[in-house]
Amino acid sequence: MERLRRKIGKMARVAEAVTAAMALVVMLAVTASAKKKEKVYLPDYVLKAQTVLVVILPDSGAPINDPFASRKAQEDVEKAFMKWGRYRLALDASTADLVIGVRKGTGQAASPTINGGPVDTDRRPATVETTDNQIRIGAQQGRPPSTTQEGDQNAPNDRPHIGMEAGAQDDTFMVFHGGVPYPVDYAPVWTHIAKDGLKAPGVVAVEHFRKAVQESEKAAAQKQQQQQKKNP
Repeated sequence: MERLRRKIGKMARVAEAVTAAMALVVMLAVTASAKKKEKVYLPDYVLKAQTVLVVILPDSGAPINDPFASRKAQEDVEKAFMKWGRYRLALDASTADLVIGVRKGTGQAASPTINGGPVDTDRRPATVETTDNQIRIGAQQGRPPSTTQEGDQNAPNDRPHIGMEAGAQDDTFMVFHGGVPYPVDYAPVWTHIAKDGLKAPGVVAVEHFRKAVQESEKAAAQKQQQQQKKNP
């Protein structure tokens, strides 16, 4: 009988230990989930920026069946910014407060592409873009400053060639800090990667970025009000 009581007591202690361990796991999971949901707001230089340059991300191979997909996405993003009206469009990186890098997704995990040449370069012909109430006419003289050091190094050898691109099935939209040499060589401050994220007319990526800017401005204003209350 005594032996049975000891066995039962041991089983009870084991059950208590298991229960405590499970409670700890749940608590850690809840804590991790709470931390994961913390809002990350955009830095001041994004909120104070006045000009943006939209470029095709370097090494963005053009799908063979649609070689100008990223170029069209670039123009659609520019039109979306024009419609928004918050930022003015710049013609090169030297006059841009922000640089927006875009890449049209291929829709496939891996696909043959055309790399190099005029398809994926920073050089552009004269452009005429219109929205409901705006018109933009732009032209570049010579080769503009490259947004990436690799682009400068490869400039003399950027002849078109067939390549294979993997892991680029979704549309990519990245925001970089302008006003520095080779801005695209730095980590982006904001990223949106999703299927049809650059598709006109909605251009979801620009809409999400607009909301991120608005939320960041609201948070900055609340923070300033709290500081004023502490230090009247």
